[in-house]
Amino acid sequence: MNLNTITSVKRPATADEVGQWQAGDAWLAGGTWLFSEPQAHLRTLIDLHGLGWPALTPTAGGLDIAATCRIADLHAFRGEASWTAVPLIAACCECLLASFKIWNAATAGGNICMSLPAGAVISLVVALEGQLTLLSRDGSSRTVAGADFVTGNNRNILQPGELLRNIHLPASALSKRFAIRRAALTHLGRSAALLAATQAHSGGDILLTVTAATPRPVQLRLPGNVSADALRQALDSAIPADGWFDDVNGSPAYKRHVSHHFAEEIRAEFAAIRQASTGVQA
Repeated sequence: MNLNTITSVKRPATADEVGQWQAGDAWLAGGTWLFSEPQAHLRTLIDLHGLGWPALTPTAGGLDIAATCRIADLHAFRGEASWTAVPLIAACCECLLASFKIWNAATAGGNICMSLPAGAVISLVVALEGQLTLLSRDGSSRTVAGADFVTGNNRNILQPGELLRNIHLPASALSKRFAIRRAALTHLGRSAALLAATQAHSGGDILLTVTAATPRPVQLRLPGNVSADALRQALDSAIPADGWFDDVNGSPAYKRHVSHHFAEEIRAEFAAIRQASTGVQA
């Protein structure tokens, strides 16, 4: 869609060149949402592609993902053999309601900053204990936990002019085992519930992340030997009756039901692994 209110497009080579943020400015990365509907309040687009941020940078400490990394590049990442949770990256990308054309334009940062309940890159970042680096226009930066970034449907903690620069997934999280479950009303539809969990191969706590079914990500840290009853109680404590997201992709009752069902499947899956490796009855 043509945006006929835009009067200028800036292409800075560094984030410092942007200068003062003004009403009517907008960051442009993939632009898949920006150009999907009228944006009558916008006057200036600031194109991020000239910043030249490397899309994916694996290090001993983990994986750094530029906000401008395309979904297609993120999906193709394979990583170290010891990073056993890397397949969760592709699995979350495949939960996005998007064509291959969108994959080759849409960015990881765009999906996070749209902050929709079904934003599967958000699910990925929270499940793998990601940290987000945010740049302010005064040159300062701050790092926030991915689990704290989204505050509600299409809402997040970004301040005016603040820019998501980087997503860091720590090697400790990438080296865990994982499980993922998803429900959608149609085969290629938007997620109604997306649950992901991780656990160290040596055992220990289960980190369970609930997204899509709730307005913002909900994360629970559960004992490795959590019982089915304790899991149900923990979910109900973390997500009250009015805490389930109500939209065309499913009623709150439906989303609660499938989330509880998937959480129990994941609990049983990890319990079976524990039993097989230790001989301890699940």
